[in-house]
Amino acid sequence: MAVFIGTFENKVDRKGRVSVPAQFRQTLASQSFPGIVAFRSYRAAAIEACGIDFMERLNDSVTSMNLFSDPQDDLAATIFADSIQLSFDGEGRILLPPRFAEHAGIGDRAAFVGKGPVFQIWEPGALETYKEAARERARTQGLTLQLRDGNGGGR
Repeated sequence: MAVFIGTFENKVDRKGRVSVPAQFRQTLASQSFPGIVAFRSYRAAAIEACGIDFMERLNDSVTSMNLFSDPQDDLAATIFADSIQLSFDGEGRILLPPRFAEHAGIGDRAAFVGKGPVFQIWEPGALETYKEAARERARTQGLTLQLRDGNGGGR
């Protein structure tokens, strides 16, 4: 499974093309689709992005819900109906759909932030505000993680 870490900022050209960070492209290199899958975040003014393998896992999770239930239908519409496969060009760029860039407030710069099995694309200033607020919430709530071993168990 792909794991995305780090934050990278890249220029968006006049045509809406932006280079996906080389580290992210390397992480996706073994996947069956040479690009990313993206959709508008329903939780933030950002674009959610991942490899095709993670979309397959999302599909498994959504289809395990009660078929035709409102929650299943809402998640399927929010994720799959809004998703688009964005192929890498010869220079490792993708073309951001205008409605996605508008949703995230992205202009001439885009920030890519790794979030484990997924990454997000933000307007750089909005990302910094979000990261500061997330850090403060984590600190205030005293959030911690239990480290899992390779078999899914706790340590």
